Amino acid sequence: MSIFVDTSALYAILDADDQNHERAKRLWVDLVTKKEHLVCHNYVLVETFALVQHRLGLEAVRTLQEDVLPILHVEWIDEASHHAGVTAVLIAARRRLSLVDCVSFEVMRQLGMKTAFAFDPHFAEQGFERIPE
Repeated sequence: MSIFVDTSALYAILDADDQNHERAKRLWVDLVTKKEHLVCHNYVLVETFALVQHRLGLEAVRTLQEDVLPILHVEWIDEASHHAGVTAVLIAARRRLSLVDCVSFEVMRQLGMKTAFAFDPHFAEQGFERIPE
């Protein structure tokens, strides 16, 4: 099974002070041990790198780069997926629904994915299964 990995999960894995850290860490170990196919896209990486660098510092960025990213399959966003995400943001007209989120939904639909490792409730709102629940 393929599982989409969101910024909210990646950040929770790296930040020991995050309210979801323990759950994220346990689930991450379980997913890696089971050799699940873990997928994200390059917009998630940009968002996660910026967030981690700003809040946690360069050592956490190094951990992300060296320990986490080699486990992920990264989809690279093309022009059509970018435009689909922008269109979804504009149609939704919701301030807290980001371009990265909308591109994530687009990628998951394109790949036929149903499950996201995410703490962001927007995935459930879009009809995806969210782990942990």
